[in-house]
Amino acid sequence: MNTKQKQGARQTQTTVPAWIIFLLAASCGLIVANLYYAQTVLGPISTATGLSSAAAGLIVTLTQIGYVIGLLFIVPLSDIIENRRLMVLFLIVLVLALITATFSTSAFLFLTASLLIGIGSVVAQILVPYATYLTSEEQRGQVVGNVMSGLLLGIMLARPVASFITSAMGWQAVFAFSAVVIALLMLLLSRALPARQPDPNLTYGQLMISLGTLLRTLPMLRRRAFYQASLFGAFSLFWTTVPLRLANDFGLSQQGIAWFALAGVGGAIAAPIAGRWADRGFTRVLTGAAMVIAIASFGLAYLFQSHSTASLILLVVVAITLDMAVSGNLVLGQRVIYSLANEARGRVNGLFMSIFFIGGAIGSSLGSWSYAHGGWSLTALIGLLMPLLALLYYFTETKITTVSST
Repeated sequence: MNTKQKQGARQTQTTVPAWIIFLLAASCGLIVANLYYAQTVLGPISTATGLSSAAAGLIVTLTQIGYVIGLLFIVPLSDIIENRRLMVLFLIVLVLALITATFSTSAFLFLTASLLIGIGSVVAQILVPYATYLTSEEQRGQVVGNVMSGLLLGIMLARPVASFITSAMGWQAVFAFSAVVIALLMLLLSRALPARQPDPNLTYGQLMISLGTLLRTLPMLRRRAFYQASLFGAFSLFWTTVPLRLANDFGLSQQGIAWFALAGVGGAIAAPIAGRWADRGFTRVLTGAAMVIAIASFGLAYLFQSHSTASLILLVVVAITLDMAVSGNLVLGQRVIYSLANEARGRVNGLFMSIFFIGGAIGSSLGSWSYAHGGWSLTALIGLLMPLLALLYYFTETKITTVSST
């Protein structure tokens, strides 16, 4: 990067308007929501496309596989390709996939669209490190927190929104509306965002090889990825099984479950708060607090298992506190990893997200198994164990390994 480019970068970092950060946060939420729309409407989709109930889970699985593929093989490209152009290209892929899903009448076509929806949705993980390039080191935690709060709101709102739209207009409307929204968003981002041209000093092959090098040489990346994988695994376990408990133990309808999910959205407030406190040097303390809150949440869920209204209210509280722990720790982790390798943030973010997303997939699988074989008691115990393992690992942190995190 020459002198003028460096000066321009510094100027951009100090003059980036607040509306761009808001746009990035909203964009992340709208994009990542596409990963979760199908989860609460698998029944109607399966009926329309001829998928058996046993095979319906392939929709979620293929979407997740597509997302992990994108994290490992597309997000790192943001370190060598102009970011805005890369975003637009894969938003086009996402729009086409959503249109295909809308008009799918066969299982093969919808499953193919699901895979491509997962791949296209990784644009959200290009936007997050992109935001850090626009800001100074002193404000990085706050900016990451604000952007991630938008992303987390998208994750949490996607399921209830899909349920409400499906009940009113059918499942096709969910994907049709999203296709229109993402197309408009693509046009807005292409015009509103400043260009970011990284220094392409690596070939794509070298870029892929460097992923292993980064993972091997950055112990804090491995540590923060394990922390978040454990917490996100517990989060996924909870949201995979709690709809079953709400229906079986409390008799809630699909709409009632959707309202419960909306209540959990309150946990997203932890993201910007955690970012601001991380900027003040409280990263390590807040990390431990997030793990303790997650453990306590599942502890309460285990202890109070009656079918009373009080237990239902307590379950709402657990949903909020668990979401706060996961969203807050996510922001803390991303602030740490973005300080490890300034010119490799795309690759570092891809590794971090793919590892913790795998943790989420493990949590979902364990949740389905535990609820089927041991009911809510076994599920809550496993949910408690996952952040407990992270807390035990957290206690092995030394002052040396936390230098870059504070």
